[in-house]
Amino acid sequence: MIGFLGTGSYVPDRIVTNAELAARIPDCDAAWISRRTLIETRRYALPGQATSDLAAAAATAALTRAGVEAGDIDFLIVSTSTGDFPQPPTSYVVQELIGARNAACLDVNVVCAGFVYAFELARGLLLSRPGTRALVVAADVYSRILDFADRRTAVLFGDGAGAAVLGEVPGPYGILETDLVSMGEARELIHVAAGGSRTPASPATLASGGHFFRMDGRGVRDFVLDQVPPVLGKLLARAGAAPGEVDVFVPHQANGVLLGELAERCGLGSAHTHLTVSRYGNVGSASVPVALDDAVREGRLADGDLVLLAGFGGGMAIGASLMRWGAPV
Repeated sequence: MIGFLGTGSYVPDRIVTNAELAARIPDCDAAWISRRTLIETRRYALPGQATSDLAAAAATAALTRAGVEAGDIDFLIVSTSTGDFPQPPTSYVVQELIGARNAACLDVNVVCAGFVYAFELARGLLLSRPGTRALVVAADVYSRILDFADRRTAVLFGDGAGAAVLGEVPGPYGILETDLVSMGEARELIHVAAGGSRTPASPATLASGGHFFRMDGRGVRDFVLDQVPPVLGKLLARAGAAPGEVDVFVPHQANGVLLGELAERCGLGSAHTHLTVSRYGNVGSASVPVALDDAVREGRLADGDLVLLAGFGGGMAIGASLMRWGAPV
């Protein structure tokens, strides 16, 4: 079986409060942000900090907890939709920063579902080469692409990174089932219009705000509540587990109010739903691993717990995985 040998996370030092945002965003107040999102603070990268810097810090923490040297990593996968550059891949920058010289590196961009997609890809690679290890990192710096004239999106997002080291674990531990769902017909719900080959960056796209993150909030809410529960239900059924048997639920930290509705609709009321959204906001593809590492450090995961991870967002995409948690040796 393939499982997590260690987790790690990193959030920048700069804390941004609702009051600070309310002073910056038109027609917005701190109470409205709290009521609509359950977010109280989020973290923003410092000037000069890029996605790779956050990713490297989280990766180092995961390696330390796993007791694995960076040079012993065979595969390094970075999930991000806010990479350092259009090219080279951000994973190559992280490789240099942490000294993972023997790792084959690649990036994936599945936005907020990217961590689950990335570690499922890593699991396949490890199964094909027994005895190898992978480091999966998810990191995003959304504060650089937010339109602070749009209160619907600007209040939600922060910056951060989470990571996990994957390798062989003894049964019954490890990743039991994973499901990856892509729905390209809904891709316009979340997008950045300009800066790619279809609409290259230009003075006109900058003037129109084409490089900013855009989201149809109501459409995304409907997508999550309509599409995610059936995916999780089928995943659990395939694993021979009922929703009531899940011990810990770690969802993408999209919006605190939405997550409460989602857990109820999925029948996960008896599980501990681990939330970091009030402190860190929505940190993109880093949401799931940051919340998972937070749960580990808080002692929320016991040996043998059934843990359900669920990422969902731009694409539109859903990535869900069920694992039997084993305390790292």
